Amino acid sequence: MLEWIYMPEAWISLMTLTALEIVLGIDNIIFIAILCGKLPAYQRDKARIAGLGLAMITRILLLLSLFWIMKLTTPLFALMGQEISGRDIVLIAGGLFLIAKSTLELHSHTIGEEQEMASSKAGAGFMMVITQIAILDIVFSLDSVITAVGMADHIEIMILAVILAVGVMLLASGAISRFVESNPTIKVLALAFLILIGIALVAEGLEFHIPKGYIYFAMAFSLVVEMINLYSRKKQNG
Repeated sequence: MLEWIYMPEAWISLMTLTALEIVLGIDNIIFIAILCGKLPAYQRDKARIAGLGLAMITRILLLLSLFWIMKLTTPLFALMGQEISGRDIVLIAGGLFLIAKSTLELHSHTIGEEQEMASSKAGAGFMMVITQIAILDIVFSLDSVITAVGMADHIEIMILAVILAVGVMLLASGAISRFVESNPTIKVLALAFLILIGIALVAEGLEFHIPKGYIYFAMAFSLVVEMINLYSRKKQNG
């Protein structure tokens, strides 16, 4: 069962897959940061840890259900000449949910409702945030697990890569969340990223393949430009 430990190529697969899982988890971290920012300050870290914990559990459970995962790629029906599988349905539904949620969050941000919502119904808000994180975890995890299956031959490697990636994300998520919350323009940019990712998920579900490299390059380029703007404003104010 652990014979892969003595195989150099298995360790290369583990490192590559862990790095890929971290990259694919960026959108998850952004989504969690945005949602947790709506909670009272004393609940944010708890929700963030719970959200990433759910992401890890979801991915491991999906990895342990590989037979079911593979069946999800089997076409169920055709719509306007386009074959639709279970995976496509999950991606389309998740993408639409992400677009709708991010648009509502963007609207809420522009009219300044965050503080009112954070201060009212804290308990109900916490459970609502965790529920929304769990829903999107399924979508993000499904895509991540299907990628992992194609890159490694041993399920132990896949599970270990997920655990390592979530560990790194957990360490980084606090700083990312605080940075997003303390910079309103970054928060708007993050919400725009989530809308873009939602559109990409819907397109993927409809078999319109948008290379993820293009999306991540656009995100990185926009972030660099915004960081320059932040630095410039800081210099002017200083």
